[in-house]
This record gives sequence, structure tokens and C-alpha cells, in this order.
Amino acid sequence: MAKLWGFLAFILIVAWLFRAVLLPFVLAVLVAYILSPAVDRMARWRIGKRVFPRGGAVILCYLILIAGIALFFTAFLPRLSGDFARLGAETPRLWEKAQREWVPDLARWLEKEFPSLAPAAAEEPADEPPGPQTPPGTVLTVTPLPTGEYAVAFHDRPLEILKRGESRFLVRASEDTEARRLEDILRERLLKLVVGLEGELANLFKLGQALVTGIITVIVKTVLVLMVAAFLLIDMSKVHAFARSLVPGRYRSEYDLVAVGIDRGLSGVIRGQLLICLVNGVLTYIGILIFQVKYGLLLAVIAAVLSLVPIFGTIISSIPIVGVALVSGEAGFDLLRGVLVLGWILLIHFVEANVLNPKILGSAAKMHPVVVVFALIAGEHSYGIVGALLAVPVASIIQTLFLYFRSRAWRSPETSGQMPAVT
Repeated sequence: MAKLWGFLAFILIVAWLFRAVLLPFVLAVLVAYILSPAVDRMARWRIGKRVFPRGGAVILCYLILIAGIALFFTAFLPRLSGDFARLGAETPRLWEKAQREWVPDLARWLEKEFPSLAPAAAEEPADEPPGPQTPPGTVLTVTPLPTGEYAVAFHDRPLEILKRGESRFLVRASEDTEARRLEDILRERLLKLVVGLEGELANLFKLGQALVTGIITVIVKTVLVLMVAAFLLIDMSKVHAFARSLVPGRYRSEYDLVAVGIDRGLSGVIRGQLLICLVNGVLTYIGILIFQVKYGLLLAVIAAVLSLVPIFGTIISSIPIVGVALVSGEAGFDLLRGVLVLGWILLIHFVEANVLNPKILGSAAKMHPVVVVFALIAGEHSYGIVGALLAVPVASIIQTLFLYFRSRAWRSPETSGQMPAVT
């Protein structure tokens, strides 16, 4: 037992103790795993009588990767920034249009469909005996009394008294929502939302400093990840041989079976999911061009990136696409365009679920949606967005190990080789 599981326990203990600095190395393993098929294929090339060196294959892969990143920044990033600029320029116009057209239309629709939301009719004021005239708009009158106290007389509008400190009170007109129009209430709520966002943007300078620091940190960590991944890619066969040598000889056939199962599952979850993200982004961009939706490249990139997160990413990416489609018409709110775009998105995911997933991911990478959702929530709760991204690959490994040991447990020792059944 110590020979079989001792080194694995040691690795887990080291990983737990140094978990704060473990992320770059985990990402390096992922990069090496993603690029290893391409490096293996290049390493089998023959130049004359000599085999293409594995180190050269790694360098060539990195050059292609860097060229792709450079192409993205030179060809696509300006268009993305242009979409962002147009979005920022059109936001004030959309805000004004929402205040002038959409809010009143929504208020009238709500009042028509839900009569209880309609404001109550104003009652005629009762005749009062003539008294001292007060200026228009007066809400209360304070009269000093001979005893040193004050008499407060309230007028037409209801008031509310708010405590502000130990001996300070604020008296203001109460929000009589029943007597106000639903349209005014919706405008006020929308205005409060925008004011809250403006308050958040007050720390823009600090955000800029944090952004610069974050960019420098990302560059340093990216170089570290690529460097470690290069070492792993060059010595991939040696690393695998070392891991296999740690297993006692009589269990190595079982180790090979488990390793093949894990590789098959991870290949679908990681490499297959990346390919599906690319296909999803391309199909989304085609649909956006067909239905003439604004900010096409930006929305397609969002759809491709969020597809990395199964289930939730698909739902989240569909919301902004449909929302932009609804307001992309020249005449204003375009319900037909929004419905057509939603139908196109549903068609993409139908093709993805019934055609792409079986062909690209295969049956070995399949996990029940409940398991996927639990893994995503557990990963995000434990390690944030990084945990959510790594949750499904880890769950795939655990599922492969569980299914293997469960199958071993149901086989008798006589038919399962020399490795005892696991109970």
C-alpha cells in the first residue's frame, strides 16, 4: 500500500501546502496537454534520415501560437475596440430612448395586463373652512408656542421622518407610490440604477492602477506558464515513464488502463471543448451577420469564451446577444429580430448537443448535467473563476477513476488479474 499510494499521497500533501503558488503549474500542465498531440505529430516528421527534434517541434508550436495571438491583436482587436467604442457612443442615445419610449410603453402594457398596478384615481379634496393662506408647495407649518415647544401642522402631502444622527431628523415628502404613475416609478428606479453605476465608476483611477498591475502580473505568469509547459512537452515521454515506474510491476497493466481512460476523458473535456468553443463562436458570428445584429464580433467572442463554462456559459452568453438584437433595428425595438436570433442560438446548441458533442467529445467524456453543475458550483465556491474552469476536467478524472474501481469491485480476483478487487 505504501509503495502504491505513498508517492501520490506525498504529491497531494505538497500540492496542498503550496497551493498558493500552484496555479501557474496547473495551467502549464493544461497547456502541455493541449499542445502535446501537435508536438507528437511534428516529432514524427522526418527530415532526410533524421527525425525532427522534439524541442524544435515545441518551438514551432509556440511560434504558431504567438502568431495566432499577434493576428488576433492586429486584425480582430481593433474591431473589438471599435465595437466597444460604438457601444459607448450609443449608450446615451439608448438611455434617452428608453426614458422616452420604452419605459412609457412598458408602463402602459403593465397597466393594461395588470390593472392593480394602475395608479388610484385622485380624490376630490373636501371643502374646508377658510383659514390662513399658505404658499403653494408648503408641506408643513411650524409655529412656536409660548411654552418653548413647537406646533407642527401637516398639509396635503404625506411626510416621512428619518433619523439622521443622535438629535437630528430629516422631514421630507413621502413616496406615495399609489398616487404616482407607474411610468414615473419605472423611470425613478432606472435612474437610481444608473446613479449607482456612476458611483461605482468614481474609483476609475484606482481601477486603472489595478489594471496596469494586473497586466504586468499576467504577462509574467504567462511567460512562466509557457516556460514550464515547454519543459513538460520536451520531456513528456520521460515524465510518463517516470510516473509509470512508480507503480509496482504487477499493477502497471492496470495503470495503463486507467491512464488511457483518463486521457480519453480529458481529451474530450479539454481539447474537444476548445474546438466546440471555436465552432460555437464562428456559427454565432454567421448568425449575427445574417440577421444584421450590431457588435457582431464582440458578441461572437463573448459566446466563444463563455462556452468554456458548460451549461451556464451558454445561458449567460445568449442574454446579451438577444438583448442587442432586440434594439438593433432602425425603427427601435425589434421583437422579430430578437426572436429570430434566439432561434438561431437554440439551433446552434441543438447541433452542438446532438452532432458536435458525440463526434468531438465522444462517449468517454460524457458526464451527467447534474455532475457538471455540481462541479462548476463547487469549483467556483472553492477557487473562484479558476476553480470553475478547472472543475469539469477534475470531475472527469474523478469519474474515470470511480468507474474503473467500481468495475474492479464487481470482478472476482480470479478474473481480474493480480490486482485485488476494490470494495
